[in-house]
Amino acid sequence: MTNVHRRDLLTWPILGPFLKWRHARTAMQAPLLLIAGLMIFDGLVGPRLAPKNLATVGVWLHYRGLVVLALLVAGNLFCMACPFMLPRQVGRWLRERLFGGGRNVPAALRNKWLAAGLVLVFFFSYEVFSLWSSPWLTAWIAVGYFLVAFLVDTVFRGATFCKYVCPLGQFNFFGSLISPLEIKVKEQTVCAACRTKDCIRGSSSNVRGCELWLFQERKAGNMDCTFCLDCVHACPCANVGLITRTPTAELWTDPFRSGIGRFSQRLDLAALVVIFVFGSFINAFAMIRPVYGLRENLARWLGTTSPVPGLALIFVIGLVVLPIVLVSGAAWLGRAPFVFRRSSFLPPLRQITARYIYALVPLGFGMWLAHYSFHFLTGALTVVPVAQSFLADVGLYRGAVQWGMGPVVPTDWLFPIEAVFMYAGATGSLIGAFQIARNQVESAPLPPNSGGNSLPPRLGGRGAVLAAAAPWMILTLLLLAFGLWVLVQPMEMRGTFMYSLPGG
Repeated sequence: MTNVHRRDLLTWPILGPFLKWRHARTAMQAPLLLIAGLMIFDGLVGPRLAPKNLATVGVWLHYRGLVVLALLVAGNLFCMACPFMLPRQVGRWLRERLFGGGRNVPAALRNKWLAAGLVLVFFFSYEVFSLWSSPWLTAWIAVGYFLVAFLVDTVFRGATFCKYVCPLGQFNFFGSLISPLEIKVKEQTVCAACRTKDCIRGSSSNVRGCELWLFQERKAGNMDCTFCLDCVHACPCANVGLITRTPTAELWTDPFRSGIGRFSQRLDLAALVVIFVFGSFINAFAMIRPVYGLRENLARWLGTTSPVPGLALIFVIGLVVLPIVLVSGAAWLGRAPFVFRRSSFLPPLRQITARYIYALVPLGFGMWLAHYSFHFLTGALTVVPVAQSFLADVGLYRGAVQWGMGPVVPTDWLFPIEAVFMYAGATGSLIGAFQIARNQVESAPLPPNSGGNSLPPRLGGRGAVLAAAAPWMILTLLLLAFGLWVLVQPMEMRGTFMYSLPGG
């Protein structure tokens, strides 16, 4: 299969030669490592007030906003330039020379369950410990990240930290499912004739192959791909490119994917998607003003003065109970077309759930984008006075600190921008649900004595597809309505000097 109708960014002038340069990734990682070091330093010894500290402003305002924008526009750029990978290189060097190449990851851990648990812990800890308001905790989280990345990849072979542990990486994998770019082979016939398979094995010129075991000839989509470009550098035929594609199209089909298998057979991946989709709404919901009254009422109901039990109950309901009820209900209703057409194959609920849950990815990402863009757009310019203050503290700046800087757009623009992101995400989810339903219904086994007709006359093809997709479309619209309600509520302005604004 050829992709001549698509564009390969590696053929573009300036950008292409830079990305094909073997040290391009290091050139991107080094500045981010320096910035991370400065944020850690300021977080540990700088001002205790979050809006004046590089750690809290850099992580909770700028990093999160830039990540979602990069995923939307170009794909997993932040994994490509991740500064945590530089300590990993030291760990890899030690592993190869002192530990006999390291150990394989235990089979029980070759899944996303650990990562899903860590994501849940992070979401809850973010609220319980008010991480956005603590430069000291933020700095130690960054330090812990560096240490864990180093230790994990010193012990285990491959990109174990990226693939099975890193919560930030899992979010990037989730968001890159809808991105317009993909690392992909250009000509399948070239790969079929290849005998060395350098993209996975590495080349004789000391260029390693894919550490995440994504064999390019069988790779499909962006899940687990860090955009490291090792396969590009290793391929002797220059047959791997950074290819443009239709956003969200990866979600519609369910081929066997190298290093991953089929989406419909991976409950761990489905659980991770559920956490990120519903987590996008809970994360924003926890920041609006009505929630604080709800938490107080829950605390009184539970007979405690601590807000933690009430918050825990909100998270259990929002990230466990409601997702199970809503998703299972949609999956149960989605089996109706197979009953109507008297198909000999009735998909189990777990398979339908694991297949259709990906239709909600665009809406979930739209909610993350709307939420993070609110904070970014209202506080993007705060990096200027915070940097000025930091430089003044170390004796490198003597001018006035411009603490009045902050928003980059008028307040009245915020909700319309957020609504555009939400509606775009919902549109992607509606299209995704329809496309998944069409693929599933059309591929279902035919009833006996059907005479070769794909569907009974009483239920045409489009009707069956709409019947299968309808529960997921309704769920999409319900989540959209809830998300828009959240966004019009006054939201706590975490990490800035402003208290709250409507439309967050």
